[in-house]
Amino acid sequence: MKVINFSESNSIINQYLAEIRDVQYQKNRLLFRNNIERIGEMEAFEISKTLNYESKDIATPLGISRVNVPSDKIVLATIFRAGLPFHNGFLKVFDHAGNAFVSAYREYKDEAHHSVNIHVEYLATPSIEQKNLIIADPMLATGGSMELGYKAFITKGTPKRIDVCCVIATPEGIEHIKKTLPDDKTTIWCAAIDPGMNEHKYIVPGFGDAGDLCYGDKL
Repeated sequence: MKVINFSESNSIINQYLAEIRDVQYQKNRLLFRNNIERIGEMEAFEISKTLNYESKDIATPLGISRVNVPSDKIVLATIFRAGLPFHNGFLKVFDHAGNAFVSAYREYKDEAHHSVNIHVEYLATPSIEQKNLIIADPMLATGGSMELGYKAFITKGTPKRIDVCCVIATPEGIEHIKKTLPDDKTTIWCAAIDPGMNEHKYIVPGFGDAGDLCYGDKL
């Protein structure tokens, strides 16, 4: 399974990452969401270079232009609620893609919030059959919500290819995906890989709770 870590080379993505990690910058939800979205756009652009293409003749007012355009059918999938701005970045690039949504949220099993379950209860998706499935979720921490989201999506078909996309990942989350998703057709894309998680299963240094930073605190 291939892992693409954009922080290994210099690009404008590093600027967006620096800002969303900054505790002062995080006070403005609009700016935070915008940078999550822009990282999604950048990752989508890089994925576009790996697609299959076909030539089409396009009629212009002055003649015919032959253009190479993607031939792959794409479904963009995300996990409520933190994934929405990230997903929107991908949608700005792949504007003809189908869209899939699943809800998955943490359920702590103990009062100290050290033991975590992932609960899934909502799914809306087109057919995934023989399409390129892009799952966009900002945080790949334990990998549990990504795994359950993937299992929910494939109830609607078998994808031809899978791209797991995140802003920040952990080595543990990456290893979990390697064990639970098809190795021969999955690629992991991330803007950065952080060392690990704290006792509450939040990525460290990370940037906090993506959903809360995008949309406000929840009860």
